Amino acid sequence: MKQLYIKQKVFSLSGKFTVKDQQEKDVYYVEGSFMQIPKTFSIMNTTRDEVALVTKKAFSFLPKFFVEVNGREVFTIKKEFSFLKARYTIDGAGIEVQGNWWDMDFQVLQQGEVVGQVSKEWFTWGDSYKVQILDEAMETIMIALVVAIDCVKADQAAASSATIN
Repeated sequence: MKQLYIKQKVFSLSGKFTVKDQQEKDVYYVEGSFMQIPKTFSIMNTTRDEVALVTKKAFSFLPKFFVEVNGREVFTIKKEFSFLKARYTIDGAGIEVQGNWWDMDFQVLQQGEVVGQVSKEWFTWGDSYKVQILDEAMETIMIALVVAIDCVKADQAAASSATIN
């Protein structure tokens, strides 16, 4: 089992952060496209080669996010029409999320087998997540999934605050 940590910087307008291993070494770099359409998050390895890309579909009635790993679309996250509570679905790669993914406390299954687990680290400055990877072949997909879900949450928070004001 491998453990990685995603820690975002508070007040970072650039949308840049790193993914670290247990020895605090950077293993992935994430860069967001601040104020660009479509909004994207590029995930790069230690040699700065892009290994995954999260893209929010521009100009869509309900938010939709595409996740590519190694140049091919692996899954999408779509908001479903709902009057009460925001509901999202993840389609593709046989991936299923069980648990409370809105609070970043969930397991990731592929074809019914647990391949990873995500939990929010509390009492930290900024959002921090611990990502446990049980199937190392799923490492990049797991990181892309956490970044995509975090992007969905940020998008939802921005939409909620815009409707309140």
